[in-house]
Amino acid sequence: MPRYFTLQEAEGLLPTIKEGLTEAIADKERVEAIDQAMSDLSAHICMTGGAEVNPAQVAHQRLERVSLVHSIEKKVSEIQRSGCLVKDLDMGLLDFPALLDGVEVYLCWKLGEPRIEWWHSTEEGYSGRRRIMGEFGEEATLRPN
Repeated sequence: MPRYFTLQEAEGLLPTIKEGLTEAIADKERVEAIDQAMSDLSAHICMTGGAEVNPAQVAHQRLERVSLVHSIEKKVSEIQRSGCLVKDLDMGLLDFPALLDGVEVYLCWKLGEPRIEWWHSTEEGYSGRRRIMGEFGEEATLRPN
């Protein structure tokens, strides 16, 4: 059974979650850079019919990649252990399960947003986000822009 958050509970987790999310995104970007370097090296080898390769450097990059992937998995797992869902690591998108009139919905937050100001149904996802307008009993803290 999922944990359901109030808006205040979800916003209270943001400072703690934000650090791990930011680190996971940075690790993911480094993995992508390593993957691109390896791909470029492979293409260079194919185009030139061979190339001098520094095996120690390649081995180091592979080990770094494995370590980074493990770090990402650990950080995402830690975030999700709190009860929220990491929906998109590229965007830094998190959903917090909540109840609205007895129906499960998600409070939706994206890295860089100052607070949780959006929600959507479980079927709609990010593209169906709606601004919170007091539906979650927090009208005093959230006002439309």
